[in-house]
Amino acid sequence: MAKSETVRNAERLVEVMMKGNDASHDAAHAFRVRDLALSLAHEEALGLSSSPISLEIVELAALLHDIGDYKYLKNPSEEKIVEDFLVKEGIDIDKSSKILDIIKQMGFKEEINGASNGSQSHTLEFGVVQDADRLDAIGAIGIARCFTFGGSRNRVLHDPNIHPRLDLSKHQYMNKDEQTTVNHFHEKLLKLKDLMKTKAGKRRAEKRHKFMEEFLTEFYEEWTGKA
Repeated sequence: MAKSETVRNAERLVEVMMKGNDASHDAAHAFRVRDLALSLAHEEALGLSSSPISLEIVELAALLHDIGDYKYLKNPSEEKIVEDFLVKEGIDIDKSSKILDIIKQMGFKEEINGASNGSQSHTLEFGVVQDADRLDAIGAIGIARCFTFGGSRNRVLHDPNIHPRLDLSKHQYMNKDEQTTVNHFHEKLLKLKDLMKTKAGKRRAEKRHKFMEEFLTEFYEEWTGKA
């Protein structure tokens, strides 16, 4: 299916706005999430793939989800860029509200300690977009992104004396100054498999989760000189 002008404009916005980010949250990440979300939408086979409106909501939410991310925010005005873009593109209020709600609620920090994602957590559009973003955070690419982000913030690679924070509040999760890169696996990445919303997402997460577990086993053995 040919891309709409709005999708092409969204792609260009993503490339401009994410150009200065490190490779863990660059335009390539947004494009992978978009491709994953559309793939999951077709795999779920529950009506999404036959609804052009639903697919547009999924594609735009996936593409635009990291614009205005708090980790990269330079100016508070950036938080309104996506909303302003949707208005400029003439997206109707109902559709734009669904896109913005998905983006607002899909982050891991919104689900810490069992916090609800709100009504959007029960929509198929929300499920495939959130699952796609979480799939890109685990597996081989997830490992690469984790160390890329840690390196960009000059984090310690690993310190056996710094233990993962397993019972996190939203505030603690957002404040990672004293944490190591490897601890991020335990604080977030290894939890994502069990937080997938769709059957398709759950199936794909199994393989990626297993890969991370094998990587960490090897990592700790090498760190202690056992391998």
